[in-house]
Amino acid sequence: MIPSDVCKAGLMTLLRVGGINSPERLEQTDILMAGGRITALGRDLDIPRGWPIHVVDAHHLIAVPAFIDQHVHVTGGGGEGGCGTRCPEITAREIASMGIGTVVGVLGTDSISRSPADLLAKVRGLGAEGISAFMYTGAYRVPPPTLTGDIQRDLAWIPEVIGLGEIAISDHRSSQPRQDEIERIVSDTRVGAMLAGKRGICHFHIGDGKRGLEPLRRLLSETEIPADQVIPTHVNRYAALLEEAADYALAFNATVDVTAFEDAGDGLSAFDAVSRLLARGVPPELITMSSDCNGSLPEFDTNGTYLGMKVAKNTTLIADWQRLVREGVLPLESALGLISTNVARVLGLHARKGRIATGFDADVTLLDSELQPQQTFVAGQCVYDVRTTE
Repeated sequence: MIPSDVCKAGLMTLLRVGGINSPERLEQTDILMAGGRITALGRDLDIPRGWPIHVVDAHHLIAVPAFIDQHVHVTGGGGEGGCGTRCPEITAREIASMGIGTVVGVLGTDSISRSPADLLAKVRGLGAEGISAFMYTGAYRVPPPTLTGDIQRDLAWIPEVIGLGEIAISDHRSSQPRQDEIERIVSDTRVGAMLAGKRGICHFHIGDGKRGLEPLRRLLSETEIPADQVIPTHVNRYAALLEEAADYALAFNATVDVTAFEDAGDGLSAFDAVSRLLARGVPPELITMSSDCNGSLPEFDTNGTYLGMKVAKNTTLIADWQRLVREGVLPLESALGLISTNVARVLGLHARKGRIATGFDADVTLLDSELQPQQTFVAGQCVYDVRTTE
């Protein structure tokens, strides 16, 4: 029976599915969602007569936590080749069609024609369209551009701001921040987040420069900053950097983020990168995957001269993730961590996202037998249904 204390006011949704991975496999096959939360899990839940419940019959599908993409250029990235090379904004449909319910927006190289205010407006726009959206304050450069003029105030007063990023290091496009500057902005982020009751991670873009992860290794070795405050991304940019990332993860018990490059070029695909990290003994709990979608994939010559670019998509993220499961690199419950549970923990959202459990946000993705998203629910509302978009 549905618990008697479930609120009877307003529309509720009952998903009847073929199975639930929370990410671990559950015995229940019914998910009741109301008020944006999961209110009950069970088998063959009875529906009291007169209750305003919408029933979704999806016995042929598997329910998993809606995916979380922690690195999305929601306003578009690019610009390295001039104004004509700015990437387009991403749409809510493009996000939800990949089973993604939550995104974190970032600025990149261009924080001149695009600003934190633009990013906040886009994040709120995605929220109005049903996507759970957050943002990092800052961009590639140091000092980071902010909304209020101060990192700590951004974290304290702007609900959507959950950290700082993406700060570029080991890259010719970065502002070449000194070690003390890196330490200062990470410390400011940590204190601002503490005052706001947030995790306040610092999301670092790692380029193909020779310093690699050295600035972050020094940060964690020479200061009191905990490892979970710092997330390096693009660590699969080239093979030697991935090896360094494995050493970094193991030495500091730190999470590293793999990018699902559409065209890996000299780098490694997300599939290959995750496989190699696991082979090196990095626990799957310390690995996350993100798309970098709608960011630019610029090409430069050895002198740093711009040659051309492509626009990243989030389709590669899901394809590489599916391949990890299909080829047996990870079982489904562990693989889900890479794009849901682990990411929720990294972002400090683990008390409400990344699991299918009573009291958690009703963010649920329904997958078919090929692990292809068929429906995506965010806060209990269907924001994508393959049947209505084909």
